[in-house]
Amino acid sequence: MEIRKQQADDLNFTLTLHVAKEDYAEKKTKALKDYRRKTDIKGFRKGMAPMSLIEKMHGGAALADAVNTVISESLNNYITENKLNILGEPLPSEAQKPIDWDNQEDFEFVFDLALAPAIDFTLSKDDRIVSYNVTVSEEAKKSYKSNMLKQFGKLENTDAVKEDDFIIADLQQGETKVEGTYITLRSIEDKTIKKKFIGKKPGETFMLNVNKAFVNETDRAALLKVKKEELAGIDPDWEVTIKEVKTFVEAEQNQDLYDRLFGKDVVKSEAEFDAKIEERLTSEYGQESDYRFMLDARQYLFDKTNIVLPEAFLKRWLYTINEGKFSMEDIEKDFALFLKDFRWQMIRQFIMQQQKLTVKKEDLQEEAKKIARYQFAMYGLNDVPEEQLNTYAESILSNEKERRRIYEKAEEDMALDYVKSAVTLESKDITIEELRKLAD
Repeated sequence: MEIRKQQADDLNFTLTLHVAKEDYAEKKTKALKDYRRKTDIKGFRKGMAPMSLIEKMHGGAALADAVNTVISESLNNYITENKLNILGEPLPSEAQKPIDWDNQEDFEFVFDLALAPAIDFTLSKDDRIVSYNVTVSEEAKKSYKSNMLKQFGKLENTDAVKEDDFIIADLQQGETKVEGTYITLRSIEDKTIKKKFIGKKPGETFMLNVNKAFVNETDRAALLKVKKEELAGIDPDWEVTIKEVKTFVEAEQNQDLYDRLFGKDVVKSEAEFDAKIEERLTSEYGQESDYRFMLDARQYLFDKTNIVLPEAFLKRWLYTINEGKFSMEDIEKDFALFLKDFRWQMIRQFIMQQQKLTVKKEDLQEEAKKIARYQFAMYGLNDVPEEQLNTYAESILSNEKERRRIYEKAEEDMALDYVKSAVTLESKDITIEELRKLAD
């Protein structure tokens, strides 16, 4: 086997493999014997057909199998023996000449390969990255508390319509009557029309153009209790009679509510409730601050390392491994994001190797438990037993895709913890609104 290397630039090169008959002959013979053993031909005992007949029937496939095996082994051996850190995998060169499998005995194959760029950097206290400290305002605590109370609130009858109330009404148009239809004022965008409802009491009647009030056909069809296809033939002017007005009332603060929100007897007073709210906000803001730090640290390390990648090769590789699921136009559109993620992955892995950091099983378990706690909390379950959390975490990790995502998150957290410990953190106080504007 003859292999020639031709370097195109620092990262791109081609390997030309000259495959002679003696390189694949043994493998082809073995492949033909396998075909013979499995082939059942009328007139011959299974596995006893003449090799000349097997060659005639399966010679082309055996040749292709043998040559492809030789190519794969030779490429892998060359990469291993020369300690090449390649990106992706070898791609058949666009300069590859057509192969005449029927008449050729010697073959030449050309592959494009790309080297991973070398990364080498150190971090010290001379490196400075901003770390944002988000303050929890009284207004934020008040809003968060109101939302929590609304989560367990209920609709109650009220005397007159206000801005965000809900209405049960009868609609009438001549002999046609729609009884007990439901109207949500939030779905009415026209402010002038919305004012017609404000202040109205049960029993009051007024005229309404439903086409103008409910521009969305799905909402209008639900209001009139008809199919969307029937709307075109309906006169839009209806007489509306208010039957009931309902307003949303926040949940009452009591021990039952505290237990539902935080678990039995975890919170026993309004002061403890307020403290829990501040604790949750601090945690949520901390997560947003950590995410901002990740973005800033990533950009800082991009600038520091200035990793150059073989972009043309990577586009071809992405197209090839996705087997036509994405067009080159699709890949081009998202390629800048791919490059960011790819560079960040390389930097993370360099940090992990340099600092001898390892993601252990317990790290994955802890990260999966965080996800489990969050998912249970979404359903108001905040006091889930540890055993149940562990079981659910194992279930999450049994999904290969989820496990990979959790592994990458754990790896990223470890790398970022190292960055935080190695550089100088420039602490900066900021409001949550200002932090979110940075993302915009």
